[in-house]
Amino acid sequence: MPRPVPVALIGQQFMGRAHSNAYSQAARFFDLPREPVRHTICGRDEASLKAFAERWGWAHTTTRWQDLAEDDAIELVDVSTPNDLHRAPAIRMLEAGKHVACEKPLAGTLDDARAMRDAARKSKARTFVWFNYRRCPAVAHAFGLMRKKKLGRVFHVRAHYLQSWGGPETPMAWRFRKKRAGSGAHGDLNAHSVDLARFLMGEEIAEVHGAVARTFVKERRDAVTGKQAKSDVDDCVLFNASFQSGATASFEASRLATGHLNRNFIEINGEKGALRFDFENMNVLWVCDDEPGPESNGWRRVMCTSGEHHPYVGNWWPDAHLIGYEHGFANMVADMMRALAGKKPAVPLPDFEDAYQTQRVLEAALVAARERRSVKLSTIR
Repeated sequence: MPRPVPVALIGQQFMGRAHSNAYSQAARFFDLPREPVRHTICGRDEASLKAFAERWGWAHTTTRWQDLAEDDAIELVDVSTPNDLHRAPAIRMLEAGKHVACEKPLAGTLDDARAMRDAARKSKARTFVWFNYRRCPAVAHAFGLMRKKKLGRVFHVRAHYLQSWGGPETPMAWRFRKKRAGSGAHGDLNAHSVDLARFLMGEEIAEVHGAVARTFVKERRDAVTGKQAKSDVDDCVLFNASFQSGATASFEASRLATGHLNRNFIEINGEKGALRFDFENMNVLWVCDDEPGPESNGWRRVMCTSGEHHPYVGNWWPDAHLIGYEHGFANMVADMMRALAGKKPAVPLPDFEDAYQTQRVLEAALVAARERRSVKLSTIR
């Protein structure tokens, strides 16, 4: 009987629910070499912690994340907190020999991200970062096509992640405070876009050529005090870049893109074909190639719901039955459990080293916007 993986989770809000659900579902749908066990939930709101634990199946609770490092029964600690609270618990858990999973972006600042990467380098433990869109079957299928060089030489990558929930009526939250979040739409949304672009391309971004960052809503109502509070993060960031191969890239993130709810979009154009993915239609990958010939070729809509041909979906429902947002988290838990058992994940898992490379690109874009110049990634360390 394989040893289970006792898990502790720090954070009980939106991502806490998403991660809790994933830990509860993965072993029910995947034949795992090791199964996650929900050992301890950690949160600051003691009044609601017990109810959260009962609802989501956590055996123990604590309001001190330091307790997790001292508990020998815990093997994996999942850091699902605001960005400014990633560094301290992640490093402490690595020093205690725990495996660590961390929400994205890796941290709110490059300095924090670097410290986390360095701690991971010193540790024998595994690290994971929740860039969960890699685990959408359509994206994983696109990764396979890219590894087979189906597009040939790549010329262009264009990505945007557009939401519309961050208008003036949206009250103040930690995501709108630079001290807590590090950045706004950029770190929240462009982080996913940069990760997907790097993941699919299989190479690094070499230079950011220019960027624009805007804060349109400068004050928001504090829901507790009722007073206006300063919003000092970006609402929108756009930047252009080049990959090491010379392929051009464009990235746009906004929380004020009226008409778009959760449009995580990426398109790649190559000499032999192209592909594009839009999370608002997440079960579909659009593919363009030379078949059936010049007289009728064009974009083909590929439903990535065949268990025999597309990653992950064979573990869920019969062919042609759609999956949703929460399944990407469960797919990632399954791959993490495979990794902790020494098995190969369906597609590569991002670790702290990998996520740090994305953080460098995010930093380069902020420097480019602030100083109105191009920035080589070799200068961002």
